[in-house]
Amino acid sequence: MRLLQKQLCMVAMSLWMISHGTAATLVEPTMHIKADASGGGRVALTLDACGGQTDNRILSALVANKIPATIFVTGIWLKRNAAAVEIMRAHPDLFELENHGGRHIPAVDTPQKIYGIRSAGSPEAVLAEVEAGAAALATTGEPAPKWFRGATAEYSPSAIAMIRKLGFKIAGFSINGDGGSLLGAKETTKRIAAAKDGDVIIAHINQPTHAAGEGVVEGLLALKAKGLTFVRLDDADGVGNHGTTD
Repeated sequence: MRLLQKQLCMVAMSLWMISHGTAATLVEPTMHIKADASGGGRVALTLDACGGQTDNRILSALVANKIPATIFVTGIWLKRNAAAVEIMRAHPDLFELENHGGRHIPAVDTPQKIYGIRSAGSPEAVLAEVEAGAAALATTGEPAPKWFRGATAEYSPSAIAMIRKLGFKIAGFSINGDGGSLLGAKETTKRIAAAKDGDVIIAHINQPTHAAGEGVVEGLLALKAKGLTFVRLDDADGVGNHGTTD
């Protein structure tokens, strides 16, 4: 079955290159969730755990305030953060763990750098990155991931087609909350607090020494004070562009 999936992915990639040419423009997909029918407003919080450690300021605030989140984890982060994984697994009502790849390599099938990170560079390497992330999650006892988000959240269109053939939806976003965890606390708070009904927020939970983490917490608490409801991606109908969810 896995071999068949790979073959289908390769066929999809070849067809795309024939119809569009070999030079692919990278895309950064956006995504929204369906609006809250009750009128109260809801947002989806997604947090990337790329590598490094755990920002316990964010994790503790999520648990204390019962804020659900979808956590995109890499195989690298899983190996280094067993204690945080156990906390997340102890609160299945709050956290769903999804696939951020094995080694945090951009899902781009041509050789290039994105934000200074070298891309996978070939269709085979993209597949290896996605499958390694899923395999790493399997070792935690978590349910099989349904969503994928690649490093840098940028993709070649042909890579999107391959990932979708593997059965994953690709998680875009509508609000970049912390600018890759490089923004200050004040700007991060401002961005997240501005979220409205249907928004999907991206931020990071793997940089405990960055000021952005403080802003993530403050922004989320501001949204909660406004009465917005937080949902995980599996609990909402997320609609993305560039063929990432349909």
